[in-house]
Amino acid sequence: MKQLRASELIVNNDGSVYHLGLLPDQLYDTVITVGDPDRVQAVSKHFDEVHFTVHNREFKTVGGTFRGKNITVLSTGIGTDNIDIVFNELAFLLNYNLETLQQNDELRSIDIIRLGTSGSISHANELGSIVYSKAAISFDDLFQFYHHDFDSVQFDHRTFPVIPCSSTLEAKFKEYSPSITLTAKGFYGPQFRNAQLAPKYTLDSLQKVVYEGQTPGNIEMETAGIYGMSALLGFEAISINAILANRITGEFCENANEIIERMITECLEVICQ
Repeated sequence: MKQLRASELIVNNDGSVYHLGLLPDQLYDTVITVGDPDRVQAVSKHFDEVHFTVHNREFKTVGGTFRGKNITVLSTGIGTDNIDIVFNELAFLLNYNLETLQQNDELRSIDIIRLGTSGSISHANELGSIVYSKAAISFDDLFQFYHHDFDSVQFDHRTFPVIPCSSTLEAKFKEYSPSITLTAKGFYGPQFRNAQLAPKYTLDSLQKVVYEGQTPGNIEMETAGIYGMSALLGFEAISINAILANRITGEFCENANEIIERMITECLEVICQ
């Protein structure tokens, strides 16, 4: 059994994990992640029963029941740096004794469904559509700090990891179109936005990034972190993306809240099938 030290697995005085503030019995087998803390309520308002609400730091979590299924929904914040915190602590809750800080003999898994927003960088992904990330390219640097054997692509003489979604969850969400997702390290320059500062690269340069014969179809800031950490920790994960921006045409969705609500309601139905 792996034995951690108190500075590695930090436990609060109430027995909860350090950043999330959650107790082991508050982590259900199905977890919905969202970026925005306010979107937690947009999901949990559909629950038939709410069991608990925890808000610690920027992380908000609600556990409840939808059509007889227990679901934990939590906010991760923006970026894969937060994903690293959230997913490590989910694994602590799931597979460690928080009193002894020892890893359990038998390791368990959970299903992770990200309900997020994204921008299209392909004519195939129309504004207002919903797609799932078949694979995610990690243009951030999170996995420089972990051992892995992920596939990779090349861009500007550098190598970037590529991680697929869970095949089990992919089969459940097959009604949505697949997309290769590019996970960026920021919102402006790292997503090639020509804002106050001109970016080093352009969207056209992404045509040189090819994975299994496909170029990236959408761009956001969490999916590769979710897929990579899930693969390393033994979780099943899929990312569902509401396309709110068309980066090719420069448009942004006027009815964004309606698209997000449709994604939430449709995905809850799928989860409970």
